[in-house]
Formats: sequence, structure tokens, C-alpha cells
Amino acid sequence: MFSRRFILGVLSAATFAVPASMATAEEIYIPLVSKGFQHQFWQAVKAGAEQAADEYDVTITFEGPDNETMVDRQIDMLAAALANNPKAIGFAALDSQAAIPLLKQANDKGIPVIAFDSGVDSDIPLSTATTDNLAAASLAADKMAEMLGSKGKVAVVAHDQTSRTGIDRRDGFVNRMAENYPDIEVVTVQYGQGDHLKSTEVTKAILTANPDLNGIFGTNEGSAIGVVNGVQELGTEGLVIIGYDSGKAQKDAIKSGLMAGAITQNPVGIGYETVKAAVAALNGEDVPALIDTGFYYYDASNMDDPKISAVLYD
Repeated sequence: MFSRRFILGVLSAATFAVPASMATAEEIYIPLVSKGFQHQFWQAVKAGAEQAADEYDVTITFEGPDNETMVDRQIDMLAAALANNPKAIGFAALDSQAAIPLLKQANDKGIPVIAFDSGVDSDIPLSTATTDNLAAASLAADKMAEMLGSKGKVAVVAHDQTSRTGIDRRDGFVNRMAENYPDIEVVTVQYGQGDHLKSTEVTKAILTANPDLNGIFGTNEGSAIGVVNGVQELGTEGLVIIGYDSGKAQKDAIKSGLMAGAITQNPVGIGYETVKAAVAALNGEDVPALIDTGFYYYDASNMDDPKISAVLYD
């Protein structure tokens, strides 16, 4: 699914040294419990994790619930992974607090925890490999404000209000508008659970209630696709849509002009750095508390720029 150029192109910004000593694959098992599989984003994270596992000669598994609403199912997966006595574990929390009791168990057993994509409200994870979501969503607000001439009414279709990514992307966008653009009103924030079908219905309800709306920000792949679908189904024109993440549907919407642009993360880099940090921790090395894997704003004008295209995925 992912070309060698795609995988290698997003791994150029290493954040700490390669571990000097390595155990064998038989001695190191590192499960990664993600937030789901319904978006291509997670397949890209998985590709990066597998790249690192091959490079560092460790064994990983990568799993997640069927969708990003299934917090209880994710907790069950985390419990099952810990029951297998892994050497370390990677975890992308759907709920920033729900998993803390299990993570405390891991900590008590001396199992290093590396958070990825979405952190938890705890200092148990030794490191978190993630995008600076507050800064990225603030950039999305800046871009929307620029296109609206710093005035108008906008809305947010967010994926959740429990994960750190959901909270930070919502707050980054809303707070930047409040602080820098007093003539732009955020009329509502609605949640579509990261599901494109639910986000479509949320978008249609927002547009029906706010016929004078000027822009919508969708905070992840499913949210953004839902916004596009909702706008198309109602035949709304002239709306500035900014998304988050990549995937064929968003890329096509940007190329066609339906979506103005989107924030892209570095999903392969997130997966790669998660495994790399876990191995470093197992070797007794210091790892940074935060591994910032970077982000870009992309639109039709720069999608073919090598540094942008390397982190876009289908």
C-alpha cells in the first residue's frame, strides 16, 4: 500500500539516537494498541511501526477496535496485550483517562509505556509520539480566517471530546479564533465520533441550522470526509472547508476545489518513532517526553511538493 519512497520520506526527522544495544526479536515483543482501523491514517501508522520493527529486529503487533467510539473494546485489547507480558507497549488512547488503571499496572510491572498519536492524562508514558495538535489546529484556524477575510461564521465537526487529539484540535482551532479573529464567530462544535456517516449527518444539521455559515473545520479524516459529503448532499456552495489528515477522499476534494485544504500529520513517522522509543527505553536510554513528528498545511498548490507528498497517503 505504501511505497518505499513514502515510508522512507517521512522518517527523515529522527529525534534521538539509535539504541546502541539490541536484544533479539525473540526477547522483545511490543504490542501497539491503536484507536482503530477504519481510516487509512492508522494503516500508515502501522506501516511506520513495522518499518521500525524490521530495522530494530523486534516483534510487534498492531491492533485497534473497529471504530473510534469503542473505548471499552480498546481497554479490553490493552488488558489482553498486557496479559501477554510484553517487554514494552505502545498505546493510542481513545479516552485520555479510562486506561490509566491498566497503565498503572504496566508501570508497576516495569513495562515501559509509549503513547502515540493521543496521550493520556498521566505521567506514566515515558514518551508520546504525536503531532502538536494545538499548533496544527491553530494553523487551520489561521488559514480559514485568511480565506474569510477575518470575518464570518464557522463551525467545527470534531471526532470526539475524550481523546487528547479531539480535545486539542478542537481547542486549538476555537481558541485561535477567539484570540486572534474577534469578527469570526464559532457558532457550534459538534461531534461525529470520527465516523464519516455520522459526521455527514452532523454537518447537514449544522448547515440547516446555520444557512449563513461561512466555513467548517473537520478535525480528522472521518470528520472531514463527513463534512464534504454533507455539503455535497445539501448542495451548499461557497463554504470554506478545512480538514485534517489525508486519504484519497480528502485529496480528491482538495483537487476539485470542494475542500480548501487540510492539515497532514506524519503517520508513518508516528508509528516508527513509537517503536524506536520503546526499544530505546528497554535499553535504558533516555527518551524525550514528547516526540513531535511534525505537520503541514496542504492544498492544491503544494500537494506535489516532495516534503508534503511524502506524508500524504491514500
